[in-house]
Amino acid sequence: MAGGPLEGVRVIDLTTVVVGPICTRTLADQGADVIKVESLSGDLLRTMADGSRNPGMSGKFVNFNRNKRSICLDLKSAAGLEAMNRLLASADVFVSNVRPAGLKRMGLGPGDVCSAHSHLIYCAIVAFGEGGRYYNKPAYDPIIQSLSGVAGTIERATGEPRFVPMVMTDHVTGLIAAQCIGFALFRRERTGQGEVIEVPMLENMASFVASEHLGAMTFEPPVGPAGDGRLLSPEYRPLPTEDGYITVGPNTDPQAFAFFDAIGRPELKTDPRFGSAASRTANAAAYFAVRMQGLARKTTAEWLEIFERLDVPAAPYNRIDDLLDDPHLRDIGFFYQSEHPSEGAIKRTKIPNTFSAGMREDDGHAPRLGQHSREILQSLGYSDQAVNAMHASGATMAEQYEE
Repeated sequence: MAGGPLEGVRVIDLTTVVVGPICTRTLADQGADVIKVESLSGDLLRTMADGSRNPGMSGKFVNFNRNKRSICLDLKSAAGLEAMNRLLASADVFVSNVRPAGLKRMGLGPGDVCSAHSHLIYCAIVAFGEGGRYYNKPAYDPIIQSLSGVAGTIERATGEPRFVPMVMTDHVTGLIAAQCIGFALFRRERTGQGEVIEVPMLENMASFVASEHLGAMTFEPPVGPAGDGRLLSPEYRPLPTEDGYITVGPNTDPQAFAFFDAIGRPELKTDPRFGSAASRTANAAAYFAVRMQGLARKTTAEWLEIFERLDVPAAPYNRIDDLLDDPHLRDIGFFYQSEHPSEGAIKRTKIPNTFSAGMREDDGHAPRLGQHSREILQSLGYSDQAVNAMHASGATMAEQYEE
């Protein structure tokens, strides 16, 4: 028993790469027993990522698949599919990011699965929602960034079409999927019935972008162009100081006025362009220019001390490597070292969110490919002889990683 709010919930995880594993990692971190069902070659992310000590255990895979167990099943074989159905009968939640047509061919579409297992929460993470012309098309994060307008916001800000240098749409959609599963589990507590959830990447990210940037085009007829001019300003970025960069966020009138005093421009408090939050938003480019011009004459540390005293939101500029030394993250033990059974010493990140009634207590590592096949099959009622026969036939890889 792991502890945490989802203790006792079993999740069958037929997902790969990022969007699905982020969803199921979120569930696993909260105590769910997540069984990762992998093909005989394993999740693509095991090898399609920079940096590993051993084949099939990339740093990204290790980060996205903690607190899970792995079983290898050939779902194209009768024996593998039969084992999958035993897993589903034992489970509360099934999560997949396999394309719908592929699931249907295997007999794992929502109609087949839910008719056999009416208690199950069936979550299909798809690129595009059912009913649209893109349904069943393949997609990864850059496809969704391109279609949803995420990349277009960067072009508006910089003049160059670019992707956010993270698989952001996978992360956002994966977290939304975990949220939806929590909602469905709550309803099942009341009704006793499972249900099917469809979580489409494009629609979720289009909602994300539209909510932020539809703005004046919300109204019919529009009262102005789309796009939040403040967020899309080229000057909406970390600002140079004498020795580096700093980020400031003086949004309220007291914060903005204190900022003007700090940079030696008290007259800006009565400037009609900057005297209110509304006027500063309408004149965002000019406001950002003032901020940039005012910060170059002191060091980052000097400004941080001043803004701390004045209660103006401000922070140093962290590059990726700087995260490891951020004092706040160090205070809370965000990064810590752990010993992986096969990968040796690794850095781990603390589960960010806390529950006063209890958190997951164990410290499960990302599994090796097929590491738990034998123990899971035995828990489903398979004898040693049956497990060995499945292994010999290629329907599973139960023994490849036994200690």
